[in-house]
Amino acid sequence: MNLIRHFETASVAALLILLAAGCASSGVQNPKGVGVTEMRADERGFVVGTGIESQDIVTVADKMARGMMALPQINQAPVPPYVVLDPVINETRFPINKDIFLTRMMTQLTSRSGGKVIFLARERMEALQKERDMKQQGQVTASSDPNIQEFRGADYFLTGKLQGLSTRTSKGTSDYVLYSFQLIDARTTAIVWAGDHEIKRQGLEDAVYR
Repeated sequence: MNLIRHFETASVAALLILLAAGCASSGVQNPKGVGVTEMRADERGFVVGTGIESQDIVTVADKMARGMMALPQINQAPVPPYVVLDPVINETRFPINKDIFLTRMMTQLTSRSGGKVIFLARERMEALQKERDMKQQGQVTASSDPNIQEFRGADYFLTGKLQGLSTRTSKGTSDYVLYSFQLIDARTTAIVWAGDHEIKRQGLEDAVYR
């Protein structure tokens, strides 16, 4: 009897250890029973669809930033060029925040370029214009001459497009997405750099993107 009780106690202890280990492990490998799992943005999780995922944003933005950094107009420019982010065009079926690609590219280029590229905050123009008007009217002080037109024009525009091709049958869903980005000369409209990345995924069920 004591041997049986000892065996039962050992079995329960072993089961508790296995359950604890399962809860502590990554939710990617064992999501069952795990409420929320914290993951890296470039990590493929267990909740996925056939469309655009966070790991795509990280991969694409980093690849595009590296491509731009290798550009002579950027890394060999005698004066750091000024770049404006132009809204990305989303032609896929996925209603995502498309400009998140440019935001990540901007932060990567700003942090890695060592000041070799400067981005202009055109999306803040209304607030900046109001501030300049107050300086010119003497309502606030300025370290420089308030009468000088201080707003800088862009040397380049960085923009992109997301395009997709989707197929659905009784066997599942297939999605192909092409990410393409361009750096455009603001003076000549010439495309001085272009980069792209493509993915294709298939699945039995279609995910809902928000």
